[in-house]
Amino acid sequence: MPSRGLLAVAVLLGGAGLLWAASPAPPAKAPAVPQRIMSINLCADQLVLALADRSQISGLTHNATDPEMSGEAAKARGLPLLSNSAEQILAIEPDLIVGMPASRSAALTALPQRTYPLLDLATANTLDEIYTSIRQTAVAVGHPERGTALIARMQAELAGLPKPGKGRVAAYYQRRGYMTGTGTLIDELMTRVGLVNLAGKLGKPPLSQLSLEEMVAAEPDYLIVESATDTVTDQGSEMLHHPALKDIPRISVPQAWTVCGSPAYTEAARSMAAQIARIEGQTR
Repeated sequence: MPSRGLLAVAVLLGGAGLLWAASPAPPAKAPAVPQRIMSINLCADQLVLALADRSQISGLTHNATDPEMSGEAAKARGLPLLSNSAEQILAIEPDLIVGMPASRSAALTALPQRTYPLLDLATANTLDEIYTSIRQTAVAVGHPERGTALIARMQAELAGLPKPGKGRVAAYYQRRGYMTGTGTLIDELMTRVGLVNLAGKLGKPPLSQLSLEEMVAAEPDYLIVESATDTVTDQGSEMLHHPALKDIPRISVPQAWTVCGSPAYTEAARSMAAQIARIEGQTR
């Protein structure tokens, strides 16, 4: 799997709770409205960008401005991009560090005598978990009302969303034959638009590989693919354009909408529902 694909898997690892960096000194107390916020995780980047003032943000991850990885890439342009090093933490002296979880940061463990307020966010693989992360982040950055407003907006965007999939089977198929299984955000999105995950039917784990021959034999009704693979750019994406797959209808979704539990969830759900409805209308 290419480096971006591996990163997409890595950013989904997480923990839960509001914790403090381990230190013999008393933990620092986060100000009501922190002014030097540092994000050390791609998914945390997106929540901080959606909920904090730009002037509050002192650093984001180096992938924050990548439109293929982040649904908030445009907002991140011009802000400091960091490598999560101990030296950068010392230079910034952040009054809030956000991660998934921040407490596992290698840079922080290199600073045993320093304490910083940390927000440890859990990986969000469902809409309710996304809402929880939004609420926690909004409170931590000092703008709880923004979290409430964002959740209300997302709920309005999803209200009455149809389920045009009608129980048809879909596979989220990625470069080099990787397939995403159940218990993941993309699986939750499939269910929301009325699709059944092929990986679940086959008893596959959250991430597995399925050969072209196995995929053809499984006869899914749809393939869901990253929009970046709509054109051939490397050997990994080339296999998704094999003639054996050409007759399986495709739903194309930007990876930036699905790699993290973020406000982009609503865009992904609405786009998937619209594409299914369009395909079904064409095949009647």
